[in-house]
Amino acid sequence: IPTKALLRSAEVYHLMHRAKEFGLSADKIGYDLDAVVARSRGVAKQLSGGVGHLLKKNKVEVIMGTASLPAKGKVSVKTDKGVQELTAKNIVLATGARARDLPGLEADGKRVWSYKHALVPPHMPKKLLVIGSGAIGIEFASFFNTLGAEVTVVEVLDRVLPVEDAEISAFAKKAFVKQGMKILEKSTVKSLDRGKDKVTAEIETGGKTEKQEFDTVISAVGIVGNVENLGLEALGVKVDRTHVVVDAFCRTGVEGLYAIGDIAGAPWLAHKASHEGVMVAELIAGKHAHPVRPESIAGCTYCHPQVASVGYTEAKAKELGYEVKVGKFPFIGNGKAIALGEPEGLIKTVFDAKTGELLGAHMVGAEVTELIQGYVVGRQLETTEEDLMQTVFPHPTLSEMMHESVLDAYGRAIHF
Repeated sequence: IPTKALLRSAEVYHLMHRAKEFGLSADKIGYDLDAVVARSRGVAKQLSGGVGHLLKKNKVEVIMGTASLPAKGKVSVKTDKGVQELTAKNIVLATGARARDLPGLEADGKRVWSYKHALVPPHMPKKLLVIGSGAIGIEFASFFNTLGAEVTVVEVLDRVLPVEDAEISAFAKKAFVKQGMKILEKSTVKSLDRGKDKVTAEIETGGKTEKQEFDTVISAVGIVGNVENLGLEALGVKVDRTHVVVDAFCRTGVEGLYAIGDIAGAPWLAHKASHEGVMVAELIAGKHAHPVRPESIAGCTYCHPQVASVGYTEAKAKELGYEVKVGKFPFIGNGKAIALGEPEGLIKTVFDAKTGELLGAHMVGAEVTELIQGYVVGRQLETTEEDLMQTVFPHPTLSEMMHESVLDAYGRAIHF
């Protein structure tokens, strides 16, 4: 939520600069970074307080402290007042994750930031290096680029947003470059030499090493689960690369011990964690619980343009042996997108050619993080192309492109 609040401020700032396109005028456009951050923190505080109210309303006891598991069914909590020992038939681990630090690239909060530092930036970067182009890295790159920073993104893999469909990644990269970002793919930051007012980065691309100077660096090279000092090893809990190994119902293999959210591994998404929490609660309560299907969980990146996806990419579907039909529809062919002044974007759908099952959907463009849920429901209900073709989409809406992309997969697109 805090990053989305920051990005909303950047979006409004961007739109103000486009006022003339809409027949409007806006003079002396500027921003106050402290005020932007204060709004973001205020939003986070409001929502955190809401959760606290819900816990109190439902008579949930909250103990503030540091916990460990001394034995099966036991929790030891170190608080300001001492150590409190608890026993429970069922225990849920939800300790989350933290930013990964690579040797030599560790965040110090001054010139080299983790995502936590970037949420409350001590200064506005003029020349920014972002290491890593996953959702976290790209969102901060987009935010600071919109506010005027000169941004360079370094990605070790062959494309930005590497978990996305290759075509969507390429479209997004083109947009980022058009906005002024410098994108270095198949590149590695070998070292950071930290000075008082600058950081000299040694960047290797294609076997050649070059030194570049930046005033700020954001390290966004992934996350690691908070599995240390919990007593997991003594209990026999399996840990794989800093994440607890669980089954489809988040069970650890130790009776009565569950793990949910980031500590339980990919995908590292808040909505996945929340759904797992509900599922485990239902399981413990003796209700009929449905296992989480990772391939039907949407991923959203709130950069400009936005990126969203669910299910298999075209390449992954083919790798799994599917014969596929692929549909595409560009934003330029949609009336609402034109009216919004957002003609750049693409919606891509992947179907099983034999059964018509929707295997995946991938989007880049305005508000796609709001559109993707339509396809998520389709995946959950095992929707076929015929179901989607016969669905009436309201006009004028961006959602019509979802319909057109499905039609295109079967050679029946109308508006492009």
